[in-house]
Amino acid sequence: MQPGRLIVLTGPSGVGKGTLLRSLLQRHRELYYSVSVTTRAPREGEIDGKHYYFVSRTQFAEMVKNGELLEWAEFAGNCYGTPRKPVEAQIATGKSVILEIELEGARQIRQSFPSALRIFILPPSEAELERRIRSRGQDSEEAIARRLRRAKEEIDAANEFDIQIVNDDLETALARIETALFTPASS
Repeated sequence: MQPGRLIVLTGPSGVGKGTLLRSLLQRHRELYYSVSVTTRAPREGEIDGKHYYFVSRTQFAEMVKNGELLEWAEFAGNCYGTPRKPVEAQIATGKSVILEIELEGARQIRQSFPSALRIFILPPSEAELERRIRSRGQDSEEAIARRLRRAKEEIDAANEFDIQIVNDDLETALARIETALFTPASS
């Protein structure tokens, strides 16, 4: 892996990005995970500063206005963004930084960091994605329908990314990500 690289992990809600990311970070402590800022309320067990930085809409708007976010997007009625300073500081010291962000944010990164490695995680099928979203048991029927509509739009954008990985088996998908990150590019 190149020193000081930005890595973007994107995919629809319910595809397993968070699980893949947690496994990747456990195996590769040299990766720096960028904690996002959000306006949504913390879920049970989430800790401010570890899972997200939880801020008000007013605070978020100020961060956008002041250029403090590398990227940001609104998703499912809440705002999410990547604080600029910690990412730039880690890259400057030669660390590789990994972001788990939505499609809109990934598109912004393509503009601001064209050298970033952009990875899109795909579900094995739409039916499996729906099963995963429903099994969370935390969304209304309306929210599930909205997530599934959004997922179809996001999946259509997968070809915009450097690499597409189907998360049909956690270990296999993880191995594919590791190959992408840690195998030197042939010249």
